[in-house]
Amino acid sequence: MVSRTNKFRGRSRYHGRGKKAGRGAGKRGGRGNAGLNKHRLMTRLKYMPKHWGMHGFNRDPGLRVVHNSVNVSQLGQLFPGEENIDLDSQGYDKLLGSGQVSSAIHVKVEYASARAIEKIESAGGSVTLVADDDEWEEE
Repeated sequence: MVSRTNKFRGRSRYHGRGKKAGRGAGKRGGRGNAGLNKHRLMTRLKYMPKHWGMHGFNRDPGLRVVHNSVNVSQLGQLFPGEENIDLDSQGYDKLLGSGQVSSAIHVKVEYASARAIEKIESAGGSVTLVADDDEWEEE
């Protein structure tokens, strides 16, 4: 029995598959994202509006500061029963003012929000801000 393709050898130009169907990804217009600037242009404009180009703004990496912060309400859970808390040594560098303070605590931290300082001081505690450069304190 002769196979179908062997029947077409020498007799037909396209072997019964039409002009482009037998040539890889020809019939579907290319593989992947081929043709996005030509025959698939409207598809790109409609379904992939942000496919090319840069979008938005990026700050300089030297200006990006990410603080490891803790809220006032978390201090009692993280440091139960402690009155003097050094957040710098624990890896936190900012104290935020969300929540309530039940006891008088003394906190040493690099940065603190105004509300955090207000809440701790109203409970009878204190907040000591540690400067980045300790040289300024020595002078």
